[in-house]
Amino acid sequence: MMQNSTISHFILGSYLDLGYEKYLFFSMVLLLYMLIVATNSSLVVLICVTRRLRKPMFLFVASLFVNELYGSTGFFPFLMLQILNDVHTISVPACYLQMFPVYTYARVEFCTLAAMSYDRYLAICCPLQYSARVTPHRVLLCICLMWLYSFVRVLTTLCLNLSQLLCGNVINSLYCMNYLVAKLLCGDLQVINIYGLVTTTMSIMLPLLLILYSYLKILHVVFSGTNQARPKALGTCAPHIVSLLNFSFGCIFQVLHTRFGMSAMPDGFRIFLSLYFLIFQPLINPLMYGMQTSQIRETCKHVFSSKTARIGQA
Repeated sequence: MMQNSTISHFILGSYLDLGYEKYLFFSMVLLLYMLIVATNSSLVVLICVTRRLRKPMFLFVASLFVNELYGSTGFFPFLMLQILNDVHTISVPACYLQMFPVYTYARVEFCTLAAMSYDRYLAICCPLQYSARVTPHRVLLCICLMWLYSFVRVLTTLCLNLSQLLCGNVINSLYCMNYLVAKLLCGDLQVINIYGLVTTTMSIMLPLLLILYSYLKILHVVFSGTNQARPKALGTCAPHIVSLLNFSFGCIFQVLHTRFGMSAMPDGFRIFLSLYFLIFQPLINPLMYGMQTSQIRETCKHVFSSKTARIGQA
């Protein structure tokens, strides 16, 4: 429990005075959130109810879509509430509660992308062993462990902050961020800063190293094989590469922004980039995997054509 009872809330200092335009921005954010929920939940249901999609790769994809729903639901309602409010404050417990889904979302995303890259490596580089080494049971176990690991790591970090006293309450951000809250703690923060920097680096670098290793192996096999096999092999990796680059860009900017400020940037552009990984990743993933993955695309066409035929017969 927080030891300091004198500070009960944080002030979010990055909100601009929008006037009546706040209703326009609220409507835009609401539409984005509804689009994210509709697309991601539809694809999760499609994968769950379609027998031909109950394969290891698509189980990872479903986990990715569930994570987009989880992260968006942990963030968008809070953002919409703040847009409508004239005073942008949040209680200390609510601040930590809001940080938890955002940070676990980021960790689960990187872990899932790393696992998917290794899955593609095994499928392309070890095709004869793939079915034996990658089973649905093992994939489900891997997904559960990734989510559990992310929850425990984030909870440990937040509890470390909760054990300290607060000496300030102004956060220069649109939402609560662990590093910015840690800067407001009293006393010697060297241990917390080092721990936060190490865990952040590990959360990004370790998955990226596994991804880099997997794709170097994939490229070696693809370009040492026949020309006919290259387009198919690279095509199965394309959605994953786009998703990875998009999310890495958003997270790396967020780390640089919180650590170094980047006050030279215009406010609007800085706010846009600070929200990038929370908004565009949940929008891009359904588009990339739904449109570029042939089995999901064909299943969507089949479902849509069947519903159209039923409506025509009614």
